[in-house]
Amino acid sequence: MERNGFVKSHALGNDYIVVDPGALSFPLAPQAIRMICDRHRGVGSDGILAHVPSDRADFGLRIYNPDGSEAEKSGNGLRIFARYLHDHGLAKAREFRIETPGGIVNVALRLKGREVEDITIDMGAATFQSAQIPVAGPSREVVDEAIEVDGDPLVFTAVSVGNPHCVVFVPDLSQVDLHRLGPKLERHRVFPNRTNVQFAEVKSRNRVTILIWERGAGETMASGSSACAVAAAAVRKQLADRELTITMPGGDLQISVALDWSIRMAGPAVEVYTGVLSEGFVRALAAA
Repeated sequence: MERNGFVKSHALGNDYIVVDPGALSFPLAPQAIRMICDRHRGVGSDGILAHVPSDRADFGLRIYNPDGSEAEKSGNGLRIFARYLHDHGLAKAREFRIETPGGIVNVALRLKGREVEDITIDMGAATFQSAQIPVAGPSREVVDEAIEVDGDPLVFTAVSVGNPHCVVFVPDLSQVDLHRLGPKLERHRVFPNRTNVQFAEVKSRNRVTILIWERGAGETMASGSSACAVAAAAVRKQLADRELTITMPGGDLQISVALDWSIRMAGPAVEVYTGVLSEGFVRALAAA
């Protein structure tokens, strides 16, 4: 990647900027991340994907939220990063491994000629154990627990798929005030590391529709890890079968939940454009 260059991509409308920190003339510090992700004064995105070395997998990835915080794992980010690795000649094989702070994942590309049609990610195993998510309180499985937000009583299931999630099943998504409840749940005292939030409506045994409030990003059109978390929670509560479609405002993902709770996700990713940060903007980033 050229000096201060970047690639802009999206996965079902969830957009990320891919960078190589070694090609940047400034440190990828929280303030710089916030400035780059700003949709009015920067490039604009739901986060930054940083291509880093790995001695445990074929490639390494760091994932940054637009508020400057770091995420352990991102399903959409992983698909975007996998597409970037293929399209820019860094990944020579159709299958490879990526190391994230949330664990190592296996990637498989489905190609039509040289074009990537679909990307499958093995997202690792879901867990409902409080200490591994984490959720405050005694050691337990966090399934169907009561929580109060702004005086509203809710029931949630917490799950980690390498990052924390709070899933609230509701009868009608149209009645959910996501912008009021999402940030309150994200920062609720029961979640010591904050959490991603999903409201979910079960449509059938093989389809669940969701709204997403992403930790550090807010409302997003799609989230791969959120789709995986909802699928795992729906299966755990016996609301859905183990092969199901998760429908988000940005589109659908196909999710498989195995008997050992390992999760496989399949869906698209699209590169939008490549660019180079201007010298003036880079000076502002360096001074931030």
